[in-house]
Amino acid sequence: MTALLPIDDGVRRAITQAVDSLRAENEALVARLVRHKSVLGHEQSCLADMEVLYGELGLQPRRVPIDADALGEHPGFSPPLIPYAGRDPVVGMLRPREVKGRSLMLQGHIDVVPEGAEDLWLSPPYEPTIRNGRMYGRGAADMKAGVAASLTAVRALQLAGLRPAAMLQMAAVIEEECTGNGALAVMQALEKPDACLIPEPGPGYAALYTAEVGVVWAWVTVTGRPVHVRDMHAGVNAIEAATTIAAAFKEYESEMNRAERRHFAFAGDNHPININFGTIEGGEWNSSVPTRARIGMRVGVMPGYSARLVAADIRRLVAQAAADPKLAGTQVKVEFKGFMADGCVFPAEQAISQAVSGLHRQVTGEELRHYASAGLTDARHYVLYQDTPATCYGPDSDSIHGIDESVGLQSLHDVTTVLALTIAGWCGVERI
Repeated sequence: MTALLPIDDGVRRAITQAVDSLRAENEALVARLVRHKSVLGHEQSCLADMEVLYGELGLQPRRVPIDADALGEHPGFSPPLIPYAGRDPVVGMLRPREVKGRSLMLQGHIDVVPEGAEDLWLSPPYEPTIRNGRMYGRGAADMKAGVAASLTAVRALQLAGLRPAAMLQMAAVIEEECTGNGALAVMQALEKPDACLIPEPGPGYAALYTAEVGVVWAWVTVTGRPVHVRDMHAGVNAIEAATTIAAAFKEYESEMNRAERRHFAFAGDNHPININFGTIEGGEWNSSVPTRARIGMRVGVMPGYSARLVAADIRRLVAQAAADPKLAGTQVKVEFKGFMADGCVFPAEQAISQAVSGLHRQVTGEELRHYASAGLTDARHYVLYQDTPATCYGPDSDSIHGIDESVGLQSLHDVTTVLALTIAGWCGVERI
């Protein structure tokens, strides 16, 4: 099967011109979405805005509840951090009068990670600012630019008097940054598409995802024995014990990155598996030996080595570290909340990837670079649990999850053009 249906030159010009005419509107849409501080548990306003935006495109939006009990036995489910009430993803779809092409899902997440130390930002993180051809703001790149590009791509087709000639699904999901359960619920609720394309950001350049690691989130709570500092040697310092346990994972990280353990998709990356201790809390008083400390960790999972096996490794390593005589008297508990996600491969040879690569070359005159990501995306669900070809392709990014996150506006425009042409070539088009 060919990657794309033929696109008439006149149709191609009309779509490209429509995207050009919407450039300012596209950038304003990114800014509009960035202004929503849609961190975990506060996604409601952005979801409501997406409902409005889907409605304006004629997508007949509806909400998809995330039922943790119903999804709990699914292999792609991750233990949630907070309840889901009032945080339902938004979906919408366009159906043709007559099916001529293949169906497509364009999905994006509207949740963002916390902004960190706001005083370090050059401009406020939720007040989008343009400097030197880039838009700055939390979520500007990861991934509200991609969400805006999808919306503008559909709008461009409509402006050109066209609509997809196969079912086009669109979804705005939550918790891509901590569980992926929003995407999982959507995938379970909708018809199986012929492909899924997620405009996640490229790593400093526009890129086609070819693989990604999985991720496990674990929480280790250490309870020591509190005493006055004057008698500290009679107590057990929970914070020091927690850091000792954390140090035990350095050797494991090196082991998992050894060449013989790396999946072939990561042959060119010497360190795709990262272990990060992202949070620590504990202690009660500077002059008291702390009673309890809790550390949150993120452990990468190589494709082919399951998240469940990594969870077992974490339990084993924590138990071994806690058995050290220096930690005698401590109590240690391991919990798993958040990601329990396997790695995934997105073959560059699959039709949807070939389609995007070819159109990117036509639009930009450059070859689309391949990217095996040391992070993960929602695309894994479609490949691992639905056997749907999927990949990610989005605008360039800088400092995602960091300070002064930004997206390149020329890249945003190029990706929007490619997405519009991908819809036309993958789904086919019919006149409105």
